[in-house]
Amino acid sequence: MTVRLTFLCVPGGGATTGPLFDDAPLSTHALHMAGATRTTLLPCHELALQAPSARCTQVADALGLVAAPEPALRDLDLGSWTGLALDDVAAADPDGFTAWLTDPDAAPHGGESVRELCRRTADWMNGTAPDTGHTVVLAEAAVVRAALIHALAVPARAFWHLAVPSLSPVSLTRRHGSWDVSLGHLPGEPGRRGAFSQSATLVRPRRADWTSGTDQVLPGHDLH
Repeated sequence: MTVRLTFLCVPGGGATTGPLFDDAPLSTHALHMAGATRTTLLPCHELALQAPSARCTQVADALGLVAAPEPALRDLDLGSWTGLALDDVAAADPDGFTAWLTDPDAAPHGGESVRELCRRTADWMNGTAPDTGHTVVLAEAAVVRAALIHALAVPARAFWHLAVPSLSPVSLTRRHGSWDVSLGHLPGEPGRRGAFSQSATLVRPRRADWTSGTDQVLPGHDLH
């Protein structure tokens, strides 16, 4: 039977004065964006799930979506870096920060490595019952990247090279033991046509992006 998961990447915490590795509240702009697209963003579905974070709950409320919390979809555990500003982490532990962005087994913060996140997410995807129907999933960017790593069967090292725009649907469909991937975009986004592209796009992050707040690099933190 077919399993279909449509992930919506929630924006990161933008209401704070600096980028935090934390479950920071969403900015007014992010909430307005979610609310403005609620009638066109959500596909028809039988089940809705969300990562157990405050920002996922905020987005679900803005979308008018009743989503059940799923612990297996929780964001990447950043250990001792949780609550710290990105610039402070990079300055205090430049070697650890570089290793974190280049080695999927590195966990200089004492929390969860990228590879461990990918395994956790893959286990959840593989355990999805085939009779659940179409499921909408609200999750942070790190979890959506991990889902793409599993669906595309690419090495965990590709994790930071996957662009996951906020509130852009990522549809994963499992048929006969393998996954098909379709990437979407915000309705009405300038310069885009059609509801979905046909394949995933790999993006190589530039070093300057490490502190730019782009979705390509930071796990679940949209700083705009």
